[in-house]
Amino acid sequence: MARRQILAEMGYDFTVMTADIDEKAIRKENPEELVVALAEAKADAIISRLQNTAHSKEDANATLLITADTVVVYEGTIREKPSSKDEAREFIQGYSGGQAAVVGSVCVTNLKTGMRKVGWDLAEVYFYEIPAQVIDSLIDEGVTLNVAGGLKLEHPQTFPFVKEVLGAADTVMGLSKALTEQLIEESL
Repeated sequence: MARRQILAEMGYDFTVMTADIDEKAIRKENPEELVVALAEAKADAIISRLQNTAHSKEDANATLLITADTVVVYEGTIREKPSSKDEAREFIQGYSGGQAAVVGSVCVTNLKTGMRKVGWDLAEVYFYEIPAQVIDSLIDEGVTLNVAGGLKLEHPQTFPFVKEVLGAADTVMGLSKALTEQLIEESL
């Protein structure tokens, strides 16, 4: 949802397609390598689907395919989407009064030329103490289960407890505008 919002803010016309890949099957120890591998796998899956199915004129006229992935790194451990409410609670409690790094990748594939440009960006997020009732509310709402590291910076209940972001907030939200623009330019 956040990536869709960011692309709209950037002024692009786009169609959203899901990659339907098994992200857990792709493992890397380095978070930067992991998010790049996942974004490339998403691009490959979508390109394969476009080539193997009859798709609409809109899709056939598409010039660029943009895929992305995001992970959170906390105390040296890569965190993807939480697998349960208990894991989401553990994640958020860990961030309370602490810090986490967000690593996000962008992969831009020119569907006309086949040229692909990939990069990653990093932002650090520092938190105030997050009260237990706020954590409970976020968990009950279920919003934490759909985002890397259970961290949705822009959520109205989360944002007041963000002390500082070093790097771009859009990287934390899932798509670095600056990196996306750079890779689009390089791929055209």
